[in-house]
Amino acid sequence: MNIEQHQIEQHNDAHLTSHQRKLSFLKEEWSHVDLENVIQKLVDFQIAIPSWALGTGGTRFGRFAITGGEPRTIEEKIEDVGLLHALNGASGAISLHIPWDIPQNAESLKKLASGYGLKFDAMNSNTFQDQSGSPHSYKFGSLQNVNREIRRQAIEHNIEVIKQGVALGSDALTVWLADGSCFPGQLNFRKAFENTLESLQEIYSALPEDWKMFVEYKAFEPNFYSTTVGDWGQSLLYASKLGKKASTLVDLGHHLPNANIEQIVALLLMEGKLGGFHFNDSKYGDDDLTAGSIKPYQLFLIFNELVEGMDAKGMNHAKDLGWMIDASHNVKDPLEDLLQSVEAIMIAYAQALLVDRKALNAAQENNDVAKAQEILQNTFRSDLRALVAEARLRANAALSPINLYRELDVRHNLVKARGLDTVATGL
Repeated sequence: MNIEQHQIEQHNDAHLTSHQRKLSFLKEEWSHVDLENVIQKLVDFQIAIPSWALGTGGTRFGRFAITGGEPRTIEEKIEDVGLLHALNGASGAISLHIPWDIPQNAESLKKLASGYGLKFDAMNSNTFQDQSGSPHSYKFGSLQNVNREIRRQAIEHNIEVIKQGVALGSDALTVWLADGSCFPGQLNFRKAFENTLESLQEIYSALPEDWKMFVEYKAFEPNFYSTTVGDWGQSLLYASKLGKKASTLVDLGHHLPNANIEQIVALLLMEGKLGGFHFNDSKYGDDDLTAGSIKPYQLFLIFNELVEGMDAKGMNHAKDLGWMIDASHNVKDPLEDLLQSVEAIMIAYAQALLVDRKALNAAQENNDVAKAQEILQNTFRSDLRALVAEARLRANAALSPINLYRELDVRHNLVKARGLDTVATGL
């Protein structure tokens, strides 16, 4: 299904008067700020959609088909991301996961994606599951495994993913390892680190000159005693040893409870080793919930550090880091969930752009704790949805993406085209 521009324009015309009224109020409220510059930054900012997030999600206990019309092929997944991008103007890239989505014809896929205004974001390897036809199991780890042949299999898989990405025009590889141990004594930590580093070095050496490697970390699950890349410090250690093309990737759900993620972000940026983000939200662990649905203030604080740190280094907000959603949609229409996540991320980014940096720095230098808190919370408590909607309007997208999605009955049309029992590849 395609969403036509005239359908978006008709929708926007119906909501334009209300939108302009809200935007005028914001412009008056923030007359001391260059809002045109902020809006342009919002227009430029793009958040990649992972191919595995377009179907119904699941838990460790089950997966329930609740929507229908799930994309069955890479082509249909590109179509779905194209739908999202048409609606919000901010989802201009798709991130593929191999072997859940193995390209058969790279040139054809590039042409299809280009037709929707999409590019291919970072490629994702998979050594946390045993793959059909593979001679070796990852039950006791992949890149860390004590068995050299198993490590070799995992290395070769990652190198194949790089080759697939080169053909598609991607420029980054994300490596997430489930490697670790479930019980004390199961693993020699030092040897596991050395094996993993040696394996990553082989993969790193296969990267094209203009590529990046993102080393993702996770504190727990599926291994519950130790993980071989368990926190940002371990990821930073690997990335530092690998070289300038390697950096740390932060998934918001991959931390122990109450971790100060905004401080982690600030320090990684300071060291030039922050590669990108996987956005989601959580209440208890790696819940993979809709971004901003549980801890919107934390999301804002993270973006506050991102904007401050990137500006301090003269970085391009839209291009110098990788931005992607990594969520699971257990009880919602996946496309509606993704639209909500993108909206929340854009709002947090807009809030961070409007923080009075000069006043905040002065408050910090004077140890004026109350003033610093007021500056941050004044911006966070401001309703900036009209600013984000204006960026969508200028990108020829919808003022209210979910409303238009429902007005056009997109899910019903996808079910009609694909069937009620289709299941997308992935977890």
